Amino acid sequence: MSLLRRLPALIAVVLLSLTGFSASPAQAAADAVAAAPNFKAPYPCGQRWTYSHHSAEVRRALDFVRADGGATAGTPVLASAAGTATRYYQASGAGNYIVIDHGGGWRTYYFHLAAYSVPSGAYVSQGQQIGTTGSTGNSSGAHIHYEQLYNGTGQNIVINGAGLSYPGSYNQAYLTSDNGCGGSGGAAFNTWGSGVNVRSDARLSAPVVATLSGPTSVWVVCQKQGDTVNAEGYTNNWWSKLRDQNGFVSNIYIDHPSAQLPGVPLC
Repeated sequence: MSLLRRLPALIAVVLLSLTGFSASPAQAAADAVAAAPNFKAPYPCGQRWTYSHHSAEVRRALDFVRADGGATAGTPVLASAAGTATRYYQASGAGNYIVIDHGGGWRTYYFHLAAYSVPSGAYVSQGQQIGTTGSTGNSSGAHIHYEQLYNGTGQNIVINGAGLSYPGSYNQAYLTSDNGCGGSGGAAFNTWGSGVNVRSDARLSAPVVATLSGPTSVWVVCQKQGDTVNAEGYTNNWWSKLRDQNGFVSNIYIDHPSAQLPGVPLC
């Protein structure tokens, strides 16, 4: 076949190849969103926080504080997706902060930490504690300043595939975390006793959400102080949040000699 007769076919192949490698800006943005990790809230399972965006803030950040009666300061800060964590410090701004590189151009930022919980360069899993909530740097009170960036550009924050609003003050919008609720989240313990009630909160008056009929293997995701419980000659006001039962049980019924369980974060 002569070159002249083959030319139209060659041109068609080139055009198809060019078409396959080109994309509109809108399509590129859509592909980036589709490739984003399934980000979760940056605080522990079951906790309810309120959030706001400062109008003077040029970054696409949201600030989170607790709205469920618990203390914001000292609450664990969790990785909202898996990745490599790097620690930073900025005295006049972010204070102690961590950046997690999730790959594919995606990063998350966590500002004003009271303390770090992982070394710089560590690979962290989704739901792993990376620090504790604080007010270091340029901050007027304990909160989590949280950002999601794609290729260095701040994005509107999306949690569990849904975009969050950007209210101008707290107590207008709320988010309950499911970070660390499933999978291997939590620390394994055994309970003792029979007919042990699991309650919706660390209070004896809180509704019963489950009952442990006998000694049970449980996953504890966090613990907090609540009502004092007396049983079998023991007294304890610490309660454990059980992952699979989605409720609290007095630490009296956790088969461990310590009143406050070691290695378990605060709720």
